[in-house]
Amino acid sequence: MISLHSLAHLHDLPAATWDALVPPDQPFLRHAFLSAMEDSASVCRATGWAAEHLVLERDGDVRALLPAYRKWHSFGEYVFDHGWAEACERAGIAYYPKLLGAVPFSPVSGPRLLAHDQADAQLLVQALPEYLNKGQLSGAHINFTDPGLDQLLATQPGWLQRLGCQFHWRNRDYRDFQDFLDTLTSRKRKQLRKEREQVAGQGIVFTHHQGGELSEAQWDFIYRCYANTYAVRRRAPYLTRAFFSLIAERMPEAIHVVIARQGSREVAMALSLLGSDSLYGRYWGCLDEFDRLHFETCFYQGMEFAIGQDLRRFDAGAQGEHKLIRGFEPVLTHSWHYLLHPGLRQAVDEFLCEERVGVQAYAEQAKTLLPYRCE
Repeated sequence: MISLHSLAHLHDLPAATWDALVPPDQPFLRHAFLSAMEDSASVCRATGWAAEHLVLERDGDVRALLPAYRKWHSFGEYVFDHGWAEACERAGIAYYPKLLGAVPFSPVSGPRLLAHDQADAQLLVQALPEYLNKGQLSGAHINFTDPGLDQLLATQPGWLQRLGCQFHWRNRDYRDFQDFLDTLTSRKRKQLRKEREQVAGQGIVFTHHQGGELSEAQWDFIYRCYANTYAVRRRAPYLTRAFFSLIAERMPEAIHVVIARQGSREVAMALSLLGSDSLYGRYWGCLDEFDRLHFETCFYQGMEFAIGQDLRRFDAGAQGEHKLIRGFEPVLTHSWHYLLHPGLRQAVDEFLCEERVGVQAYAEQAKTLLPYRCE
């Protein structure tokens, strides 16, 4: 017997059952990470994120999972559908609540539908329309998918594909940072060296830490830095202070933190998560303004760490054309959308057809700005 039901709390499913379906390169999908989001009240009904994780069972055996949330807004997603919601409001169509399959506040591509095999994944996808109707949801949105889910959803009726563009750095078996610099044009190589010298000239030094090595006082500092990136824009941070302590407790081995110091004073930090072959830069912040400090803390320190650990890829976050001249290459991201209202679906489909052409052209143009020498 096959059934589909939802979890309002991740702790309603044993961590071992959930993690058995999570690939090793996905720290963001681990029970420890997602449950920390819930237990810290970073995601909850009050913040507009109510957990509604979908579970497909066959004869009592969990066969497929979709980490998902019922949402009453579109903030913290990094796939922007505010225009669709505004159009619905003008037309008198209810756009919220909607179902979002995603990692909260993390524009990281990877598996979203966790399943034992493709047949189980397909069963869950095919059950979604009825689930949406019964739950009075306007549609389902699955963000930052992997190629396997892209292939599956492309064969399912009603699903609309959206493209985005990010910039990732690849480790091409560099021996050290200088080896990477040697692949750049002379002008760009000099620019990166100058930026690093400017930071060092301000008396700033860096230390690297695993999550379990940090004291609560250091986590207080990390959170102050993180929160300050929102405060300068007069916004409230998405994550609570408790979230950082919870991930430090539950998954310390997956946490890498760079702390910048000027003399005896800590002034900035960058927090990343580790996959089996990837470094994921997530949160950054500083307490004072320093010239070029962001580039050194968030990019160059991470690149050196990835080289030293033989990590193949460094995903330093969404957006940022300034990454191009520092060797980060354009990468297309994929998201999928299922909308119950036929008129809305048709309008969005037409929009996305045009948008995909523009995004692909943008990614191709971005490649011409890369700093690498032509062989």
